[in-house]
Amino acid sequence: MRITSTFIPRPSRCLASSALAILALFSCAVSAQSAPQIVAYVFPQNSLIQPAQIDPHSITRINYAFANIQDGRIVTGFADDPANFAFLTSLRNQNPNLTVLVSVGGWLWSGGFSDVALTQQSRARFTQSVMDFLTLYHLDGLDVDWEYPGQPGAGHPFRVEDKHNFTLLLSELRNRFEAEKQKTGRRLYLTIAAGASDEFLAHTEMADVARSVDTVNLMTYDDYEPGDGPITGHHAPLFANPSDPRKASADASVTAFEQAGVPANEILLGIPFYGHTWASVADHANGLYQPGKSGPAAYAPFSTIESTMLNHGFIRFWDAAASVPWLYSPAQRTFVSYEDPQSIAAKCKYVRTHHLGGVMFWTLEDDDPARTLLKAIDQSLH
Repeated sequence: MRITSTFIPRPSRCLASSALAILALFSCAVSAQSAPQIVAYVFPQNSLIQPAQIDPHSITRINYAFANIQDGRIVTGFADDPANFAFLTSLRNQNPNLTVLVSVGGWLWSGGFSDVALTQQSRARFTQSVMDFLTLYHLDGLDVDWEYPGQPGAGHPFRVEDKHNFTLLLSELRNRFEAEKQKTGRRLYLTIAAGASDEFLAHTEMADVARSVDTVNLMTYDDYEPGDGPITGHHAPLFANPSDPRKASADASVTAFEQAGVPANEILLGIPFYGHTWASVADHANGLYQPGKSGPAAYAPFSTIESTMLNHGFIRFWDAAASVPWLYSPAQRTFVSYEDPQSIAAKCKYVRTHHLGGVMFWTLEDDDPARTLLKAIDQSLH
């Protein structure tokens, strides 16, 4: 906006210009707060992250997976973690709005959470270790990936008390983070990765949890996995296909979390950058909702799907009801559930339409070298 009238006296023009400048700054601040977040999980494991892997301008937050828990304290999970933290935090020089969080736990390393959350003393010990960890590596916060409170997950110890203790753990972490902000002005973010299921909701107090966390990273994927059931299916459908026996969908999960007390603007919709493949699938209905078995490559990164399956004997189909694609090879009798730019655009439109907080995805490493899926998110949301 500019002032075109020549009849404004100089003092008034200055006041008007100042008002416009303040309004512009306010508008930018509101825009920054309301813009959908793009949260990337990175999982380098025993390798160094290379500069070409990450475009800091296409991402608003990085969740580094995973830190572990030992003796009730957060610890690094891999030898290269310190070097990777240093690299990731240096990206803030290119994008000052980028935040870097460490994600603790995950499917295999959630075994210590039940003990950590059990008592006030154990929670205080863990919280202090988190503060020390974030300070040491100059990180912007913590992502708690407890899979899952009150449930065994990958065979972990669990207790009935986990349901309330999960709430207490997050509340005490939030209180400590707020105290740090009051003391130093340093804002620390607290987020969780949440299972997109009724079981997760039944074992948590999400309305109370929502008061402590900045975002709930909703893992709206793996609805169908090879070996987890007798038939094929979409592992990350946006909406339920009427033919789906499970009636699974991201939309249903979002609705359930909102009904459980989580504000829409705290929910980040999970997008998988990988697919699942089933073998021995008969050539009927192009393989969808048909009996199948876990094949040798049941977990397929998008980069592998793109380079070895698309246009390599696999036919692409689009499920208009579920808003996701799938691949089927009659010759190989193989079914593939995955994401592509079309399905990602549909999910991002859903995020905007339903005023969600944004998206998160697992993992950056699974995208192709051209960053096809990340670009689809960036173009759809920003």
